[in-house]
Amino acid sequence: MRHIWIAVLCCCITGTTTAKENTGTLTYASPYSPNHPFSRADKTWIRWVEAQSGGNLKIRAYWSGALISSEQSLLEIRHGVADIGLITPIYVRGGAHLLRVQTGFYGGAETFEQQVALYRCLAEASPQYNRELEGLKILAVQGGVLPGILTRDRPVRSLEDLKGMRIRVPTELLRVLRDLGADAVSMPMRDVYSALAKGVLDGVVAPADTLKSLHFGEVANYFTRLKVPRGAYPARAMGLRCWQSLPEADRSLLEAGIPVWEEAMAREIRAAETAGEAEGCRLGIEYIDIVPDEQQRFDALYEADGERNARDLDRFGIDGESVFRHARRIARGIELTGKVMCGRN
Repeated sequence: MRHIWIAVLCCCITGTTTAKENTGTLTYASPYSPNHPFSRADKTWIRWVEAQSGGNLKIRAYWSGALISSEQSLLEIRHGVADIGLITPIYVRGGAHLLRVQTGFYGGAETFEQQVALYRCLAEASPQYNRELEGLKILAVQGGVLPGILTRDRPVRSLEDLKGMRIRVPTELLRVLRDLGADAVSMPMRDVYSALAKGVLDGVVAPADTLKSLHFGEVANYFTRLKVPRGAYPARAMGLRCWQSLPEADRSLLEAGIPVWEEAMAREIRAAETAGEAEGCRLGIEYIDIVPDEQQRFDALYEADGERNARDLDRFGIDGESVFRHARRIARGIELTGKVMCGRN
């Protein structure tokens, strides 16, 4: 606990306070290593900000969880542990109920851009998004490539093969995999490598990039190309108090940097997927395709579970069903036209 308060004090000195004094230095923190694809996108954004400011605005980066964690990132950025940081509302245990559940509403949105656009449609229509992000200024929304199922010793050639397997899954997939007979668990991605290596996990729902970026290809043998939908979520943010302390010119610059950051993430994620597929081939990973009937069965289970999770938000006083219905209308439009149209009609 002591090191957290030291970090807060340091950030108050070098981050928020310096912003108020207009010395132009902000801190950025990420739980990922500096060479991870997410971090490479972050570095692209940092270089862009510094170049566009003519060197008047500097970003001091802290990687590998030196300042913030995955589980408490929203709280840590709100309270100034770092001025700007990578946030993961999908791992937060409380206070981000809709942000976690809504990632299960994206079936049919297959590209990074479609996922981000769909997120913005939903966030604009539902005030609950802003309530759960209170105290934060969002600087980027993140989508991704569709995950598959990476397994250690047992291949998954049909949904029946999941029975009895202990699989790490995103929160929105817990009940879907459990309904299929798997022992589905949620844990931060940073813990998955060791769990696979020790046999604590039989597999993980993850995109192919993790074969290289997280070295999962070293501890697994099979990659099943089940198309698992994935949602978008706010992934880079600044503490609102720090944001409000910035000069107007710096706020305008950071606003202009939002699409720059998102485009950098999309490029790095796609490049990482290609590199991960190649690494899997080099390591002898067996790639397994799923027959269309099995994919359709999974899609139906996924949508039904998304609706069930949306209804469950009623106990928190959140109208999740209207968000789910809105998402499904937009997704059907994507399937028909390839475009994201926010309208409710």
